[in-house]
Amino acid sequence: MAECILESEKLLVFQAQLGDWDNLNHLLVCKKSLKAAIVDPFFADYWLDFCSSKGWDLEQVWLTHSHWDHSKGVDGLVDKEIWVHANESQRGWDGPSNREWNNAANSAVDLTLGEIKIQAHCTPGHTPGHMTFIGEGVVISGDCMFLGRCGRTDLFGGDVNAQRESLLYLRDCLNELPKDWLVLPGHQYRLSDGTNPTFITVEQLLNDNEALAALDDDAAWNALDFLSFDDNLAQNARRQRAKAQRK
Repeated sequence: MAECILESEKLLVFQAQLGDWDNLNHLLVCKKSLKAAIVDPFFADYWLDFCSSKGWDLEQVWLTHSHWDHSKGVDGLVDKEIWVHANESQRGWDGPSNREWNNAANSAVDLTLGEIKIQAHCTPGHTPGHMTFIGEGVVISGDCMFLGRCGRTDLFGGDVNAQRESLLYLRDCLNELPKDWLVLPGHQYRLSDGTNPTFITVEQLLNDNEALAALDDDAAWNALDFLSFDDNLAQNARRQRAKAQRK
């Protein structure tokens, strides 16, 4: 069940963990206009029914990136504004999306939801057009940055050097934010202290995130064991890269 994890004068933010991959979906609602945006919907009907029950207009879909587990629900939301970065086409994404961001890596554009303004930052590395959304008390980081670490870079379209640059950029952004803002990742992973939260504060993340802590040291960065894995997903990515090189 979706849980309200933040309420401000302008905004409601709900979080729900859905699907076999335990994806964290996030719904933003402008309290004045009653317009809503869903980030990375796993089940379309779940969010349509939830918004309908509350009297909210689910107007927009924002994809942090186009991996299946983050874009599965868009098939049932084709009458909404479905936003994705244009660079996701580099890993084969061809919709259904009907709006595109085109901002350069490590830059931001403004999003409008009713009377709410959110910044959409292009933070590639996990995928070519990965986005991170920042504003109104929240940082929605998708698979670019988890609470204790960062996303892998060995899938098709991933780039370990771009990931490092994106995390350097995000660290600078986070250092400018109020320390009590909430960081909302795309998945839940246990932290090094044994806790397993679905969100933490900016202050906690800056203090405890292993990937951010390794950014300034080449040896520490290269020693991170979560940037790549020897699994079926990595094997499939190698086949995809080989196929793309033959074309």
